[in-house]
Amino acid sequence: MNDGPRPTVRGRRLGSELRRLRELASKSTEDAAGALQCSRAKISRIETGSVGIRRLDLGVLLDLYGVTEPSARDALETIARESKKRGWWHDYGDTIPPAFADFLDLEGDATYIQTWQPLVIPGLLQTEGYARSLLEANPAAVRPERIDQLVKVRMERKAVLTKPNAARFWAIIWEPALRCPVGGADVHREQLRYLAEAAQLPNVRMQVVPLDVGATAGACGGFVMFGFTDSPTPGAVSLETLTSSHYLEQEAELDGYGLVFDYLRSSALNPTQSLDMITAIEAET
Repeated sequence: MNDGPRPTVRGRRLGSELRRLRELASKSTEDAAGALQCSRAKISRIETGSVGIRRLDLGVLLDLYGVTEPSARDALETIARESKKRGWWHDYGDTIPPAFADFLDLEGDATYIQTWQPLVIPGLLQTEGYARSLLEANPAAVRPERIDQLVKVRMERKAVLTKPNAARFWAIIWEPALRCPVGGADVHREQLRYLAEAAQLPNVRMQVVPLDVGATAGACGGFVMFGFTDSPTPGAVSLETLTSSHYLEQEAELDGYGLVFDYLRSSALNPTQSLDMITAIEAET
């Protein structure tokens, strides 16, 4: 049985925000359906991201919900316009599974990206040699014939840090991730050297949580938070498993991860001390 097209991550984001705005304005799905002269079922499908929405209809709903701030309206119109836009990664065909395509959508749209990585270097900061070594170490998730393409994808992702209006990137890394000699000594040194260079980018902030902080840091698995406005509350959180990714979009969950990130940030060395540790580990390697 065909259940129809799979909702895109942009469509889900737009629908979730429209639902939030409707509830904030104390409007029902019946009110929204009346404004668009459509069924309540269509409003529900819009709010789950199952169907798109025309720009004129979006404007009608924003008027109904009392959204007058131009920047807020523009942001939602941009998401609606680009919800069916093909990303550069679509050229890789089925090499990119749907869950990873969602991740790339979020990463490409984000205003800021914040990540905690206890075991590996964040993907946006990996060298080609490091990325290849990681992929080769995970045969359960990556077929050998696809490794070259996936390494290329990982390198192309770095453009989000250097493009015009680049995303602000804040990485917090646990010390074991820096000390693990992924790929051998040469690859390890190259990776640490690249981290030190990336830390100099004006939109990149990097901190290290040292081992002597204790077990608390290690008890929290890695995650990536994506923000799409200047709000400190992220718009989505990505959790990666061995073979897939899971996305959190509920407000309570997002708030929780924001608090965890703040705790990790306060436990970490400041950026200058973190850079000193990275260069010291490189010198020891």
